[in-house]
Amino acid sequence: MKLRDKRPALVLVDIQKAFKNEAYWGGNRNNKNAEAVSGMILNNWRALKLPVFHIRHSSTNPKSLLYNLNEGFEFDDEVKPKSIEPIITKNVNSAFIGTDLKKQLDDESINTIVIIGITTNHCVSTTTRMAGNYGYETYVISDATAAFDRVGINGEKYDSEIIHLTALANLHGEFATVWTSHRLISEL
Repeated sequence: MKLRDKRPALVLVDIQKAFKNEAYWGGNRNNKNAEAVSGMILNNWRALKLPVFHIRHSSTNPKSLLYNLNEGFEFDDEVKPKSIEPIITKNVNSAFIGTDLKKQLDDESINTIVIIGITTNHCVSTTTRMAGNYGYETYVISDATAAFDRVGINGEKYDSEIIHLTALANLHGEFATVWTSHRLISEL
């Protein structure tokens, strides 16, 4: 059975202009083409007329790049929503907390979701964990997500690729199945 036969939903998490500012988020972003890969996935999804949900983060801090009056709040040009595609705005890491995402998925009898977005170790991970806990058959697309360098609790620096890979390793097999975009397209 092809994935499309399960009528999966594509959930795009926080693919917003703010994440082009590497220094603001910790520098050294991996997967610098995650937005382009996400756009390619979105175009394939739309061609199959499968459900799409756009999630955006709205910070309550006016100084944040993700504050709703700042340019960084806008969706990246590669994944601009179409008027018929739902936009869900969140204020925390999970796309399920304080939103009606679960209700919308359930109202459409969707039980399979594919998650792409930024950042791998924050909002993508948190949304994926909740999706898995809610019982959705969940997929995360590794090259359509990205992370930044992080500073550890003792001041040590962790490379973005390590952050990205360990976040995916923590999700794979427990909360979700992790695929590449090539695998996803071949399974559609």
